[in-house]
Amino acid sequence: MQTYDTIVIGNGLAGAAISYELSKVGQSVLLIDDGRADSGTRYSYGGIGYWAGTTELTEMLFRAGIVRHRELPDELGVDTQLRELDLLLTVAKGEAIAAAKESYCAMRTPPQFVDAKTACEIEPQLNPTAIEGAFTIRHAQVDPMSLVAGYNKAFRQLGGHHNLSAATGIVRVEDTVTGVMTQAQAYAAKKVIVAAGAYSLQLLRAVGVQVPLYFTHAEIIETAPLDFEVRSLIMPATNARTDLESASPEPAEWQKPNHQVMPPVLEAGVIQFQDKTARIGQISRFHTALMPPVEASVGERAIREAIAHPLPNLKDVPGTWRHCLVTFTQDNLPLLGSVPSIKGLHLFSGFTGPFALVPPVAQRYAQHLSESSDEIIEQMTIARFL
Repeated sequence: MQTYDTIVIGNGLAGAAISYELSKVGQSVLLIDDGRADSGTRYSYGGIGYWAGTTELTEMLFRAGIVRHRELPDELGVDTQLRELDLLLTVAKGEAIAAAKESYCAMRTPPQFVDAKTACEIEPQLNPTAIEGAFTIRHAQVDPMSLVAGYNKAFRQLGGHHNLSAATGIVRVEDTVTGVMTQAQAYAAKKVIVAAGAYSLQLLRAVGVQVPLYFTHAEIIETAPLDFEVRSLIMPATNARTDLESASPEPAEWQKPNHQVMPPVLEAGVIQFQDKTARIGQISRFHTALMPPVEASVGERAIREAIAHPLPNLKDVPGTWRHCLVTFTQDNLPLLGSVPSIKGLHLFSGFTGPFALVPPVAQRYAQHLSESSDEIIEQMTIARFL
């Protein structure tokens, strides 16, 4: 039986990127892909906030992210549908502009405020009576699944093995991980990288590992092709979800079964893709169950009512409620690296702003594993929480 250098579990953006980058540096890699429909990548907006760094580290990584995205179409041999567009962060009627502006002061390149009239010139679908105005900046965006498909194609061309089955467990012998089990068979490897988003937690708990990784239930509406154009990526200026993630309660709260950890957040926004479909969202629910904690009809109704104010033409468009799990950490940096006290087990997850961060971090992490230590990577490892 072949022993791989690395087995990667999970084929969202994180798993697709790290499996490709490891193959590129010469490792033998098996990618285990369960094909989950509720992937956080599958229902993402695909936004790349390359301007949004708040520290030296995040500014460097976000800038590296847009550079990497510009390289990838030629390198992977696919059209990732990379484009630049206007981002509009709307301030609802009656909200304080100054409070929203203060929240962007920490950013090295803060977005600029424009009044409602100017915001509607940038995005004609906006309702000028529903907003005070918007903060705006140029933003990048890709089609999420086109990028994953490109990584997968290039990975296979490099000799990587892509297994379409679910990982049922990690093989641990005393303090060493030696491979992965699927329903069909076991596979051996020198190391296993778990990149399965929130489902990473189940796999890790089964081998006695707890890590400071958390998740939300994200709900969106995925529309049919629209007969009108939404030019911009639109989101609210007040980012309550990120604030709650940073203030996440003690880990014990997340161990309680079927438990709402914090109240849900609804952020009315939209992105339209090049095929004219759109994703309208989003609700984020902080709940410990892996299954959706509410009925689809409840979430869909709430999203439609919220989007009706800033973007009334979207309220009744044909569309389907979608659900996925989205991981995060309390400091908004990825959680990666070797799991303490267990040889051969690594994590690659917890990306806030994944489309900006995953491509450059995957490239650096693959080089880090194959060559030498990397001070940038060391700042994102699990060890920072110990």
